[in-house]
Amino acid sequence: MGVPLRQQLAVGSYLIKQKLRGVKKYPMVLMLEPLFRCNLACGGCGKIDYSDEILDKRLSFEECMQAVDECDAPMVSIPGGEPLIHKEMPQIVAGIIARKKYIYLCTNALLLKKRIDDYTPSPYLTFSIHLDGMQERHDASVCQEGVFDRAVEAIKIAVEKGFRVTVNCTLFQGETPEDVAEFLDYAMTLGIEGATIAPGFSYERAPQQDVFIKSKDTKNLFRGIFKIGKKRNWKLNHSTLYLDFLAGNQSYDCTPWGNPTRNVFGWQKPCYLLSDEGYASSFKELLEDTPWEKYGNTNNPKCAQCMAHCGYEATAVEDMLQHPFKGLFTSIRGPKTSGTMVAEPVPKWVTEELNNRNKISGIPITIIR
Repeated sequence: MGVPLRQQLAVGSYLIKQKLRGVKKYPMVLMLEPLFRCNLACGGCGKIDYSDEILDKRLSFEECMQAVDECDAPMVSIPGGEPLIHKEMPQIVAGIIARKKYIYLCTNALLLKKRIDDYTPSPYLTFSIHLDGMQERHDASVCQEGVFDRAVEAIKIAVEKGFRVTVNCTLFQGETPEDVAEFLDYAMTLGIEGATIAPGFSYERAPQQDVFIKSKDTKNLFRGIFKIGKKRNWKLNHSTLYLDFLAGNQSYDCTPWGNPTRNVFGWQKPCYLLSDEGYASSFKELLEDTPWEKYGNTNNPKCAQCMAHCGYEATAVEDMLQHPFKGLFTSIRGPKTSGTMVAEPVPKWVTEELNNRNKISGIPITIIR
């Protein structure tokens, strides 16, 4: 795992405190989304399809600090939009560091070379730079040529200046294990701390709908990647059980409150990925008033294909806390890359539809998985 021991201990201490206090729903990472405006228009993005009135909105420094204090998660991810567009971003980052929260500032890096001197290296700050593969693949993903080269240049500058740097790779339709392995091999040569890698979520608002991978294809893809990776020295910023989940070896429900989102509309229900389910005015209201039972891969068709780390990483971490030897064994062995995968859960809406048909026809219907 490409996460410093200091951060692992801080987050581990936080998790243990929640368990000792008997807290059932607690955040691991605050998704602080201070704007939707971006300087790219990626085909798989569901965040930029708003009117200019919305795209021009910003969370103020004071609103960001209120969200950090209210949520009190040990880590803060700042996505967007493109955060470096926000004029108060250096002040926001400094305020979060003063609270000793670990920040992942997510950026496409187009502005990083110009703005990097606005920031100071800190063990609490990581630039999480968006790269979706090698040059041709990444530039096609972001729908603009030359972005890969500029991002790599910014990575090298940030590393040279002493910043913590990771890359955030989202996988889309058409990936092969060999292509992803080539990219991870290359990424490790850049001096980065590690890589985050996950399948893209099929945003309803995304301009292109044919780019997203289905869950069974996702599992086969990751099995192929991890099979190659057994002979490589990749540093991946994920828990081992989440990686095992991606390879089809764990059956998990998502934990949407693990990564709560605060954006220009309020506290987004139920998670970072679903943007049309309503908003709460406070974190407390989000936890208490969100109908959590309506969401998840077996409860809601919108969630059916989701395997994103913002939904399942918290579940995997909880599983590791409950079953430490299982987590340790998986960490030593690595994700299983052969054999039978865990059964796909049967969605409740499918079961209900079959039950309704059964009542009408009187003929028993068996679900085969």
